[in-house]
Amino acid sequence: MAVLLTGGTGFIGSHTAVELVQQGRQVVLLDNYSNSQPEVAERIGRIVGRQVPAVEADLLDEAALERVFSDFDIDSVIHFAGFKAVGESVEKPLAYYHNNLTGTVNLLRAMSVHGVKKLVFSSSATVYRADNPVPYREDSPLGAVNPYGWTKVMIEQILRDQAAADPAWAVLLLRYFNPIGAHPSGLIGEDPSGLPNNLVPYVARVAAGLLPKVQVFGADYDTPDGSGVRDYIHVVDLARGHRLALDRLERPDRLGGVEAFNLGTGRGSSVFEVIAAYERACGQKIPCQTVGRRPGDLPVVYADPALARAELGFEARLTLDEMCQDSWRWQRNLSSE
Repeated sequence: MAVLLTGGTGFIGSHTAVELVQQGRQVVLLDNYSNSQPEVAERIGRIVGRQVPAVEADLLDEAALERVFSDFDIDSVIHFAGFKAVGESVEKPLAYYHNNLTGTVNLLRAMSVHGVKKLVFSSSATVYRADNPVPYREDSPLGAVNPYGWTKVMIEQILRDQAAADPAWAVLLLRYFNPIGAHPSGLIGEDPSGLPNNLVPYVARVAAGLLPKVQVFGADYDTPDGSGVRDYIHVVDLARGHRLALDRLERPDRLGGVEAFNLGTGRGSSVFEVIAAYERACGQKIPCQTVGRRPGDLPVVYADPALARAELGFEARLTLDEMCQDSWRWQRNLSSE
């Protein structure tokens, strides 16, 4: 029996694949390579010591999905696949709703046909309303501020409705905060197509001399150093969270239904703190420029991870310095290719 990872060669999917294979699980990767590369599967194989099956397919292609479920003995799914750039979602909302929602519905239909009813969903802290007090708890009110976030809210609702209609469905919603870092081998990491949308990949490219400077959007927030504060979590810790989530779904006493868990560290780091940690990692000064705030950005966002600790046994272990060190190792490897 195998676990299907949609978006399995992406940033979080690839690290989760490593975690699951090293646990002894059979894994199948599915990806359309819109924001990753086919060679990631080979790199995963180098880390774990054996080749992992990888299928090029799109969730919008129902016939391709049917072939995947027919060709492999799949008993559970971790669903990562989807468009994920916040800014682009504002510019192209219909593309985001079509890709993320229709792709998920197609996946659930294929799972239903083949009797696969265990699912871990890659959700996001963007599902929480902007006016929630920090730290965000799983019972904090939901309500996104951009189309990307709304696709996550809507998919969570689709999954709740499916589980209500068929109580055999067992679903875990994992709400990530800010994943950064890379595998310590330096073989896999975050490599976004085009200009990075997230802070650390952008800082990494500035450190590597590929971009001129980091723009800091707002230094006048009510925070210790004026810059925005976020809950950064190492992608390796996050991958371990997925393994623990899958373990929970397979417990003999775990019945159907839907549960949501925050995956974060429970503490925030400012933009300037991240840049300083990256400077320690790469051993050089990183040029940056403070510019105006971006519309919709919040001063402080971080998780309350108590529920994941109590119910999953999950706790983030790796520090901000380790996150930046691993990211820099990965960036140097990329730059030398």
